Amino acid sequence: MWLRLARAMEFTIHDINKRTDLLPAITLGYQIYDSCSDVQMAIKIALQCENSLDPIFNNTSSCSKSAAATVSAVVGDSTSSTSLSMARMLGPFGIPQVSHSAACACLSDKNQFPAFFRTVPSDQHQAAALVKMVKYFSWTWIGAVRSDTDYGNYGMAAFLKAAQEEGICVEYSKAYYRTQPRSKLERLANVIRRSTARVIVAFVHAGDMKLIFEELARQPLPLIQWLGSEAWLTHPDFLRFNICAGTLGFGVPRSVIPGFREFLLDVSPEQASKSPILTEFWESSFSCSLKGWTGVRECDGSEDIRVLQNPYTDTSQLRITNLVYKATYAIAHAIHRIICNERQCDKTVKFTPWQIHNQLKRVNFTTENGYQVIFDSNGDPEAVYELINMQFKKDGTLDFVPVGYYDTSKPKGQEFKVPVSVCSESCPSGTRKAVQKGKPVCCFDCIPCAEGEINSLDCVRCPPEFWPNTKQDSCFPKPVEFLSWDDTLAIILTVLSITGAFMAVCVTAVFYNNRASPIVRANNSELSFLLLFSLTLCFLCSLTFIGRPSEWSCMLRHTAFGITFVLCISCVLGKTIVVLMAFRATLPGSNIMKWFGPPQQRLSVLSFTLIQVLICVLWLKIFPPFPYKNLKHYKEKIILECGLGSTVGFWAVLGYIGFLAGLCFILAFLARRLPDNFNEAKFITFSMLIFWAVWITFIPVYVSSPGKFTVAVEIFAILASSFGLIICIFAPKCFIIVFRPEQNTKKHLMAHHA
Repeated sequence: MWLRLARAMEFTIHDINKRTDLLPAITLGYQIYDSCSDVQMAIKIALQCENSLDPIFNNTSSCSKSAAATVSAVVGDSTSSTSLSMARMLGPFGIPQVSHSAACACLSDKNQFPAFFRTVPSDQHQAAALVKMVKYFSWTWIGAVRSDTDYGNYGMAAFLKAAQEEGICVEYSKAYYRTQPRSKLERLANVIRRSTARVIVAFVHAGDMKLIFEELARQPLPLIQWLGSEAWLTHPDFLRFNICAGTLGFGVPRSVIPGFREFLLDVSPEQASKSPILTEFWESSFSCSLKGWTGVRECDGSEDIRVLQNPYTDTSQLRITNLVYKATYAIAHAIHRIICNERQCDKTVKFTPWQIHNQLKRVNFTTENGYQVIFDSNGDPEAVYELINMQFKKDGTLDFVPVGYYDTSKPKGQEFKVPVSVCSESCPSGTRKAVQKGKPVCCFDCIPCAEGEINSLDCVRCPPEFWPNTKQDSCFPKPVEFLSWDDTLAIILTVLSITGAFMAVCVTAVFYNNRASPIVRANNSELSFLLLFSLTLCFLCSLTFIGRPSEWSCMLRHTAFGITFVLCISCVLGKTIVVLMAFRATLPGSNIMKWFGPPQQRLSVLSFTLIQVLICVLWLKIFPPFPYKNLKHYKEKIILECGLGSTVGFWAVLGYIGFLAGLCFILAFLARRLPDNFNEAKFITFSMLIFWAVWITFIPVYVSSPGKFTVAVEIFAILASSFGLIICIFAPKCFIIVFRPEQNTKKHLMAHHA
């Protein structure tokens, strides 16, 4: 296993040296040391790396083998404890160290280890992932086993802290290291056998875990669910332990390194004899001697490395090996950023390890086999784990089966990704299942829910005052629509209403200031002032139609409109009758005016108005208007409007107004050609034509207008007919009073009449 990792670095450097786009014409050199997972040996190697001169590339065809050649960067070490020791020694000198396997979360501390980087994720992520897995399966009573090393102690501490926050209880937490007395291993095995916890989390090195399993296999063991860390879970040695069946845990994702298998197998006896580690491997694998030792069969060249079945030749589980590949490439890219520009590389450039350290912070590239290499501010990569399950194959042997992934780059709550095996994908929101004919219930089609329905177990219609959201997975209250005061249309109508009322007030002021003038007196000033007052009310009553409908506003708006308009039309009708009576009074022997003098005029206006008041009172008493929610016109929103209550009452009010307006129009039409300089009949005729045009148009538009536009149409009809009356009847008189005062004289009136 360790030989394959060393050979992986060797292969990567050879691969880099052949490239023309990365460090072209530059040859990287290397030295390989074996720390034997021993802290003292690791410290000795770190001191050797520091004891050197300034680095410089050799211009000759080969790298200098001088003992004083500076080490620019270090790949390794494999374990957390040895990496910690090396990082403390190399850090003050700025020599960057890129580990492929030291996962202890403690190494992320840049204050203690400023020059440390790694291509394996920090165990902080693995601890969190293990807790989420325990939580997912609702396991609340567990045991914990760890290696008595920095890796095991820090990893388990992170797990226990996260587990406590999730309410997971730990029956025991035991530590073991392979150099400790056997009695401690036996005590650990007995604790596991006697415990009631059936789920055990193991943050353990592969060597320690191997001894634990061998001890547990000596006696019967209750069924245990193991949760393993990446340090041991994917090691091939554990496939021989049946008690590992069902084990779940995390491993570094498998990968393929192009050309690596061929490189491993391309070893001849001559090549093996030149390398001490290959010599040892060759002699132990083929039980022969390359050096001709006595008593041992001499290797004769017939040995074929391709027929071997051992961890060195097995490239089906390239996990940590790929991290060595990435670490070596990271250092190469950092050096390239220092000595190379877009055109060429300068072999004579001197640089310090600190420069490589600084460039390692900035590397961001993708390897030949498609993996991105980038370090965060702590020198760590993003955590991506393969979720592994140990399962029996058909032949009864165990195998590592990937069953998902854990990726910290995904949004929170979506880190786990598991394989999907379904006949039909789950139906999206807004659809329901429809079982396919002749197939199992797991096979179905997704049929869209009808409008107004949401998808629960089946399509369900929302309550009347609710409507589905865009995904059709929940019901929300429908928006309520009415002509509100802040609506643009309401603002425009309000301005028009106030403008009309102001115009009526201005006309009243003009008439009052000129109340003694012939034009005002000749056109019945008392009815004119009463008409102007009623027109002011007509303009203002349109405001009652704006705003949220309530019980009082609904009753007020229709009755106010009906009464004020009858008062207005009654005044116009009175003025029309006065014109007709005045003409009759000029005929010889006629005394008709005494039957329609001022008292009779007032009484007629009052009588006509009281009839409308009576209609409105009966309407309000029997079945008054009321606010209600119209759910029929629109499906997706509610129209809050005033119901008419009694439609007979509503049309009686409108019909009475129409009757008076029709009578007024007929009389005015008959009197339009009477010879009077101040004859109002023709102006009243025009005003009634406008009135009828507006209200005849209003009825179909009112019936067909949707929502708040129904109210807007009604307000517009009120304002249009009111403006028609005030402009047709009073505008000509105001024009003469203000701009033609010479025509506002009795002499002019009598002269024209003569």
